[in-house]
Amino acid sequence: MPIIPSEWTKRYYSIGEVAEIFEINASALRFWEKEFPELSPKKNERGVRKYTPENMELIRQIYHLVKERGFTLKGARKKYKENPADTANNEDVVRRLLKIKGDMESLKKQLDSLK
Repeated sequence: MPIIPSEWTKRYYSIGEVAEIFEINASALRFWEKEFPELSPKKNERGVRKYTPENMELIRQIYHLVKERGFTLKGARKKYKENPADTANNEDVVRRLLKIKGDMESLKKQLDSLK
């Protein structure tokens, strides 16, 4: 599971950077652009994609639905269109719970080492 930053520090990200952050292929990003019209990165005069922080948030939500929750692209598109804010909130809750789980596992290991 990739470690996805909670905030985007750059103004633009290349398709390679986005693919690396989310640990997916650039071709998957291009396909997601076709499936989610809301995802439309800026392109320079040579057609090179430049993803904004807003694009990155949408990609984060798509990633959450498809890769973490197991939705098909059709299902993810439907879920996102129904309530995009709900999707973002659910993703945030899942991330917090995963962090708590990791913290608890770490504490358990520490306790086990004391025995």
